[in-house]
Parts: sequence; structure tokens; C-alpha cells
Amino acid sequence: MASWDVLRELDNLRREIDDAFRGSGYGRPLGTTFLAPGTTRRAPLVNVSEDEGHIYVDALIPGVDPKDIELTVLRNTITISGERKPFVEQSGQIVHRSELGAGKFSRTVELPIDFDPNKTKAECKDGIMRITIGKAEHAKPKKIEIKLS
Repeated sequence: MASWDVLRELDNLRREIDDAFRGSGYGRPLGTTFLAPGTTRRAPLVNVSEDEGHIYVDALIPGVDPKDIELTVLRNTITISGERKPFVEQSGQIVHRSELGAGKFSRTVELPIDFDPNKTKAECKDGIMRITIGKAEHAKPKKIEIKLS
């Protein structure tokens, strides 16, 4: 008689649901944790927005020292890469649970318009890196005067 493994069945169901949402563009319904053990997420989640003069990229990178992050721009792409250091157990300390992931990551984002790499700055606050990128002059909207004839 075959035994029924409830945990294996639940894991199979989770994978099927993940596959269904992945195909629709929603990702996992409850989200995945960046670099957490047991997940495949090896890149920070990002939001990309813009206004008249700038493009903004907000990258979720909690627990990563800004000194361990490299930011590069090439043509109309921006790459965020770095490493989250592993948890180091202190002497005399008893660890009951260790769920924070560690490892190297890299994320390349293609931006919707041309930008000026010389007008790029980045700052980290509360686990979010905000990258502010100035649009190239030819990519900024221009108001055209309409003449009456």
C-alpha cells in the first residue's frame, strides 16, 4: 500500500500555482523573499517610474550594505549587483532559526527611454535603494508652438 505524503503534495500544489501565476505575469501570489533560503529569487525587486525630467528605480535590498552594491549603466540599461553577507553566529550564541538568505545577486533593468549617465545618483534608506536618473535632453518632452495661418 502506498503512503500519502502530505508535505510533498502541498509542495507540488505550490509549484503548480506558481507556474499558473508566472504565466499570467503576476509572480507568486504572496511574493518571494529576496535571497531567502529555498527560493529562486536572486535579484532585488524593483519599481521603475518617471516624471518629466527623471527616471526613478527603487530596488528592494534589505540587509545589504551599500558598500557591497555595484551600480553600472550602459546604453539604456542599469545593473544593480552585489552580495548579502551570510549570518555569522556569535560565540556562546544559540541560533534557533536562520532564514535570512545570503549570496550574490544581479539585476539588469532596461529603461524605457534614453538617459544621461552623468545625471545619475543613488541613495539607500530603510532597505530601499533609490536611483535617480536624469533623462537625456532629446528624450524630454518638448512643447511645440502651433502657429495660426
